[in-house]
Amino acid sequence: MTTGVLVAVRGPREAELVQLADARGTGLRVVRRCADLAEVLAAAVAGLGAVAVVSGDLEGMDRTAVARLGAAGVRTVLLAPPEDVERCRALGAHAVLDAGTPVADWLTTVQAAAASEAGADGGPVPTARRAPRAVAGADGAAPAGDASGDAPPDGEASPDADGAPGGPAPRIVAVWGPRGAPGRTTVAVALAAELAAAGESVLLVDADTEAPSVVQVLGLLEESAGIAAAARAAAHGRLDRAALARVCRLTSEGFRVLPGLTRADRWRELPASSLEVIWERARELAAWTVVDTAAGAEGALGGLDAAYTPRRHQATLSALEAADVVLVVGAGEPVGMHRLVVALAELAERGLPRPGAERIVLVNRVRASAAGPRPEESVREALARFADVEDAVVVPDDRAAADKALLTGATLREVSPASPARIALAELADRLSGSGTPRRRRRRAARRRGRD
Repeated sequence: MTTGVLVAVRGPREAELVQLADARGTGLRVVRRCADLAEVLAAAVAGLGAVAVVSGDLEGMDRTAVARLGAAGVRTVLLAPPEDVERCRALGAHAVLDAGTPVADWLTTVQAAAASEAGADGGPVPTARRAPRAVAGADGAAPAGDASGDAPPDGEASPDADGAPGGPAPRIVAVWGPRGAPGRTTVAVALAAELAAAGESVLLVDADTEAPSVVQVLGLLEESAGIAAAARAAAHGRLDRAALARVCRLTSEGFRVLPGLTRADRWRELPASSLEVIWERARELAAWTVVDTAAGAEGALGGLDAAYTPRRHQATLSALEAADVVLVVGAGEPVGMHRLVVALAELAERGLPRPGAERIVLVNRVRASAAGPRPEESVREALARFADVEDAVVVPDDRAAADKALLTGATLREVSPASPARIALAELADRLSGSGTPRRRRRRAARRRGRD
C-alpha cells in the first residue's frame, strides 16, 4: 500500500526529499508539492495524503494548523531549524526533526509516520497531543508587548512562577452554570480567595467569552486580555510556566488572576488547541486553577467541524473537558432552579464532567422570600426530586455583603468574614482542599468576629 505525502519544505533539499520518497519500495508517493500552508490544508481536506512534511517556520504553522491537519487524518512531520526545534515540539506534531539532519533521516521518519497505527488504517489522528513540559526557557516566552496591547505593560510584570507545592496533583475547577446571572463570577472569585487563604497556590482564570468581569469584580486596573496573550503564545509553542505567570496579575490576597477578553467579540482568539496548553501550564503554575466560564456550551463538534469551525463557547467547553471539578452554579429561586435542573441534564448528555472528574452542584443566593420559609430545605428537596442531587452546596443570600465587596473591589472574605455566604463558600474550599475545619467551629468563630 502506498501512502500519499504532502510536502511544503523550504529550500533546495525539498527536491532531494521528493526524489527519495518517490523511489521504488519506499511505500510513499508525493502527491502534492505545496507552496504554502493554505495549499497543504486544502490538500489534506481533499484527502490527498496521509502525511504532511512541512517546514516549521512556514508562515501560519502553529498548533491550530497541526490540529486541522490531524482532524483531516493527516500526520504532520515538522522540519525545524536547530534553534527552533524545542518550540516546534510544542505544536503537537507527530514528529519534529532538525532540518540539518540528512534527508535520509527525514524519509525514515515519514515512513514511520505512514506506518503508524492511525495513519495505516486511515483513521483520524489525535488533534491535541500533549506538548512536553518546559518546552521553552523563560527567554522563549511570549513577547512583552504586541500590537493589540494584550501583554503586561512595562513596570507591571507579575512575579516569576513559583510552581505548585508538593503533595496532591494540581487540580482545575471549572465554575459553570445556566444563564440568568446566578453568580458564577462571584463564586469563582470567592472560592479562589478561600483556597489561597488556606495556603494553596491559586490561579483564577477568566475564560468567560460572553461577559468577562473578574478584573472588574476584583477592582484590578487591567486593560489587556491576558488569556488572549497566553493563547497566542501557546499557538506558537512559546507558552511555558514563566510566560504564563508574566501575563497574570497578583491580587492583594495572594492569588494570581489571568485576565479575560476585553470584548465579547474576541472569542475567536481562544482556540481549543491553545487552551489545552494553557490548562497544562496552569497545572504547573498553581495547585488550584479556578476557571470562570460563560453560561453557554453548544453541542460538541467532531472531526473537521471541530478543527475548522470556531465554536462560540469553545473556551467553556475546553475548561469543562479539562476540569477535575465542575462546579455547577444555579440561583435559589423558582426560575433559577428550573434552569439549573435543565442545565444538569444537558451537562450529563454531553458526557461532562469527564470520567474521573467530580461534579458539585451549588445553589446561590438562597433566601426565604424566593424559596419559602425553609429555603435550604426546599432547595435540597427540589434538587433531590428533579435532578437526583443529594449533596448540593447551599449558599445563603447576603446582598449587603456582596454589594460591599463589589463596590470596594474586594472579596467576601475581606469585607465580611462573618457573612453566611462567605462561610458556605469557605466550607466548600475546605471540602475541596481537604483541610476540613468543622462547620460549627467555623460559624462560632465567624459570629465572634462579627460581635468584635
